[in-house]
Amino acid sequence: MSAVTGDTSRGISEQAATRLATLDALLPAPVVAAGCGAELVVTGPGGSTVALGTCEHWTGEPGSLDLTWGAARRFHLTPQVAGPDVAATLDGLLARWRDHLAALPDAAEADTAAVITWPTRDIDGAQPLLGHGLAPRAVIAARTAGRRAAAPVPVDPDVRIRRAGPADLDAVVRLGLETIRYDAHFGTVIERPETPAALRREAGQVLAAPEPWVWLAERDGAPIGLLYAERPELAGWIAPMVRDAPVAYLELMDVLPGDRGRGVAAALVSQLHRAADESGLAVMLLHYEQVNPLSGPFWNQQGYRPLWTQWEARPARTLR
Repeated sequence: MSAVTGDTSRGISEQAATRLATLDALLPAPVVAAGCGAELVVTGPGGSTVALGTCEHWTGEPGSLDLTWGAARRFHLTPQVAGPDVAATLDGLLARWRDHLAALPDAAEADTAAVITWPTRDIDGAQPLLGHGLAPRAVIAARTAGRRAAAPVPVDPDVRIRRAGPADLDAVVRLGLETIRYDAHFGTVIERPETPAALRREAGQVLAAPEPWVWLAERDGAPIGLLYAERPELAGWIAPMVRDAPVAYLELMDVLPGDRGRGVAAALVSQLHRAADESGLAVMLLHYEQVNPLSGPFWNQQGYRPLWTQWEARPARTLR
């Protein structure tokens, strides 16, 4: 197969970007990483190029918190689908990606995943993704500035919400681990031996900054809830997933089981949204597990909507 020309690549990128913008005004043009060099191309009638794919091979750094959020080795497909038959075109692109991974010995290892992040509103992609053995694992949800939440449940008067600081590191780590352990039930998040130390290092850096976007809920001085977010200067890694800027990221939120359903979580989120809107933030992003029974309804009530869905096959070689 001949190499795709620069003009063809630019043309597909422009068509894919136009299609995404039509689906959802928050979606950016496709952000294409350098990839591994594999040429994943789909041609349509007459031999014209209708889709391109880039496969990026990612390996987690030992001891990093990134290893908690999924498989230790991930093969990411970035699709650029021009159409017009999105389902058939994506099916062809996934078949070429499958053949590429089948030739990689590393893709057969247990702690690997084939990952594609697909626009949630692009419903034509669901059938080919399912057909190739991919499962919807996680959602990236977005809340635009000023979007109002549903009326909150009144919080008990003995609950206090305050901003956390360096002295609260132990409480932040403890409650953060509670979130990780709950999310681990749903298949994407993995608590690893290095997770507590990695979370402590990251949280320590965030809490050391002036006015961190980290809040604790306390009852009689005992922490019962946590909200932990990254300001825009720390959220550059996810900012390309949305068209508007600046972007921040809500990384962890937890309320202890005995205090759920009593307005504590909504009160924590309200503190974050107030600070974010006052700062001029355009979009707040977060992940939640697709099958988590609590997350979807709660985040919708707080003004968030699904933007992207992360689909995976684990191990990576199980992609069909």
